[in-house]
Amino acid sequence: MLDERYVRDNLSLVQEAMRQRGHEWDGADFTRASSERRELISTVEALKARRNSSSQSIGALIKAGRSEQAEQAKAEVRAVNEQIEDLDRQLAHAEEALARELLALPNIPDASVPMGTSENDNVEVRLWGMPRQFDFIAKAHWDLGVALGIIDFERAVKLAKSRFVLLGGLGARLERALIHFMLDTHTNHGFKEWWCPVLGNADTLTATGQLPKFADDQFKTTDGLYLIPTAEVMLVNIHRDEVLDAADLPLHYCGFTPCFREEAGSAGRDTRGLIRVHQFDKVEMVSFALPQTSYEELEGLVAAAENILQMLELPYRVIELCTGDLGFSSAKTYDLEVWMPSYGDYKEISSCSNCTDFQARRANIRYRSTEANARAQFVHTLNGSGLAVGRCMAAILENYQQPDGSVIVPEVLRPYMGVETIGPDLKANG
Repeated sequence: MLDERYVRDNLSLVQEAMRQRGHEWDGADFTRASSERRELISTVEALKARRNSSSQSIGALIKAGRSEQAEQAKAEVRAVNEQIEDLDRQLAHAEEALARELLALPNIPDASVPMGTSENDNVEVRLWGMPRQFDFIAKAHWDLGVALGIIDFERAVKLAKSRFVLLGGLGARLERALIHFMLDTHTNHGFKEWWCPVLGNADTLTATGQLPKFADDQFKTTDGLYLIPTAEVMLVNIHRDEVLDAADLPLHYCGFTPCFREEAGSAGRDTRGLIRVHQFDKVEMVSFALPQTSYEELEGLVAAAENILQMLELPYRVIELCTGDLGFSSAKTYDLEVWMPSYGDYKEISSCSNCTDFQARRANIRYRSTEANARAQFVHTLNGSGLAVGRCMAAILENYQQPDGSVIVPEVLRPYMGVETIGPDLKANG
């Protein structure tokens, strides 16, 4: 979340930042809650000082034999205590109102982020690879997968509901191969791997910004736990309420988890195939960095995600998101989009963001340097997909398909797959 004092002292700047993001906010409710809270704190502190003074005088009055005045002082203390209790209740309500205001505010875009109102204003940073020119009629991955017997959408609906996926044979092996390949690559480059729970409590999802803003997008259990939408949620919260040693930063973490999203309001948007489903696998990267180096860290996360795509030899482009298309917690984001022949376009396969101290403030993650009397400060958190596994599978099927309906396995995956080609062999695939 944003710092209350910063918002209060820079109200017009915050209002402009919210306007750039397309977030409706006039600041009136925040100002009212902030002022009420500060006034109540001031009043309570004055009453506590008065109570302490009266309490201290009671003993002296009794000792001096002035019992009547001592009883008056006791009565005053009781009255002040009642006032303080009432004001404490009011203060709790004011703090809740202020917290609601701050929790609803998205992060402030970095000054380098291009201005814009929608994805149409995002900026292409670079391209890698050339989209393949087919000399036959190329198929979409949802047709290829079914024909090869490695993806079964109909049985997935029977098992769960629409927009779930069932993989079989070499389809299941390809999913597993991609996960292992991605994790091996990232850990070989210095990322520490974690195996995380896929259920998180409300505090965990609030810390990373999924709650309360995106409650409708989460799958929730009957006992108040949430199925996580990304491993970022867990990896960031590993250090919730901790003070890190500045000498240990940056920290680079990665992890694989299934991810679960209701995708509320996404009807009609890429709902065929593996692009937008309720459950999908993803390898996630998270960094904890010093504020002065966090944007260098962001470029490093992008490079790590690009490396996966380059090793798989999949054409892609890097996009810098404009102010109006930034995610809630992000101050700056790059999306990697892989070429998908079925769309004749690029589709997002990774999103890499610098959340600055936004998540760290919500999660109370700080660092302290070794300097004498150093004050603990909030770290910067960053995250990046490395990569979305289902979308990666879709891109491989479409970009590596052959005229006979088979799919060549990318060279780097062959040690994991044990085969060079996925063919229409129902015994192996189905």
